[in-house]
Amino acid sequence: MYSFQPNCWSEHEELEVVMLCAPSKLDVPDLKTAENVQWSASVHQARALENFLELKGVLENEGVKVIDYSQELPAQEQQLSDQLLNRYFVRDLACVFGNQIVPGEAGISMRRPEYVHAHTLLEKWFPKHYNHNKDPRKALEFGDVLILNKDAVLINIGVRTTIEGVESIKEKIFEAGFCEIGIIDLPRSSDTLHLDMNCNVANEDLVMAKSFMRYFPVHVMTSQTTRFDMTDQFLKRHGFEVYWLDKYKSIPDINFLNLNPETLLISKKATKQPFKNHPKLQKKNIIEIEVTELEKGGGGIRCMTMPLVRKR
Repeated sequence: MYSFQPNCWSEHEELEVVMLCAPSKLDVPDLKTAENVQWSASVHQARALENFLELKGVLENEGVKVIDYSQELPAQEQQLSDQLLNRYFVRDLACVFGNQIVPGEAGISMRRPEYVHAHTLLEKWFPKHYNHNKDPRKALEFGDVLILNKDAVLINIGVRTTIEGVESIKEKIFEAGFCEIGIIDLPRSSDTLHLDMNCNVANEDLVMAKSFMRYFPVHVMTSQTTRFDMTDQFLKRHGFEVYWLDKYKSIPDINFLNLNPETLLISKKATKQPFKNHPKLQKKNIIEIEVTELEKGGGGIRCMTMPLVRKR
């Protein structure tokens, strides 16, 4: 068990503890293999590990405590884990809502073992904060979830997350102290795989989002009522200006991580102009890291990090 208490109420407050996982020890040798495992290109394990160590090192240099869960597994599970290609996309596995850890469920079967491994450890580390209610038939990957602030959560149902998965955890979110859950249903494509490939919190009062999202309604749920808003109305009501992007590269441009209210961690492949153009982002401390080899797996920096503690 760890001595700290899980605590997350936003995407932008100071990150104090984060869970990562080193990449698999396997190469993905050619494009055909990559396509069959739903990756975009061949991947060299040695370069992927270099990317991971850079990510880990930058986080630690910024004062963030890093837990690599692959180092905590028993020997038999570690042997299997070392062969799981997607294990470093830890964001999907679970989420801290307030002080509760809510486990997810894999949207594709090849990812199920890593969910079991991570959940076993999270329950061991935080028995008083880990929620046991889960159903493997109800897919829920937390790349589809944004904790906007202490009042509201936005969730996408799409390629990897089902409405049944959201229904299975909504009461836990309300019990944690959040007032509203907004549910959006984005197009089902590789470019819209998770919510965090379409929008992200860039400041305490700013969300960056692909411009097509302005046309989508949000189903707003409270503990007592339901109704509908448009995306911008829902976000603005919770204090966020929406920075609409007409041009973007889904993973490097949108899948960044807030280290604290002044600092964003972004990919070296990200387009820098959007961060320079908006007045609320011009004074941000932007840290760029090389994660190109890891991004070939279909996710970015946010996908590779699971916040356990953000200073409130």
